[in-house]
Amino acid sequence: MYHTLTTLTHRLLAGLDLIGLWLGQLSLRLVLGWEYFEAGREKFLGENWFADIQERFPFPFDTIPADLSWQLATGFELVGGIALVLGLATRFFSLSLIVLTVVAILSVHWPESWQTLAELGQGYVITDDGHGNFKLPAIFLAMLLPLLLLGPGRLSLDHWLRRRLERST
Repeated sequence: MYHTLTTLTHRLLAGLDLIGLWLGQLSLRLVLGWEYFEAGREKFLGENWFADIQERFPFPFDTIPADLSWQLATGFELVGGIALVLGLATRFFSLSLIVLTVVAILSVHWPESWQTLAELGQGYVITDDGHGNFKLPAIFLAMLLPLLLLGPGRLSLDHWLRRRLERST
């Protein structure tokens, strides 16, 4: 009985592992790709407000002209969002979007002033009530990290291109 249960558990977990290779990172890529594309689309259709907060950008981003910074952020969100959905250059765009998100947290989402960890923790929210609102971008960072470290998963153009390259060499 114990051996049968152990074998069944092992097979179930192996099946989940196999499904995870195909769907695990895909789910991250789809959600993040959509969210970053939407953010880029809002910037593309909206007004540039980076000049109003440029002094809050961390170095060296505070030295880049606001118009160029706006265009770069918009482009990386639009193109990076599409690339994540397709699983194309996933590690490059994951790293790029991590940098962009850290800059956004430090410039826009981080509380302006805090003295204690409890005060900082008040900014770990989705809505802004005057204490910052860095929860969602922090979640995005946590979701981008596996894509950077593990890659896009098997259901991606990166995986397909890598296999084709390996076969040709």
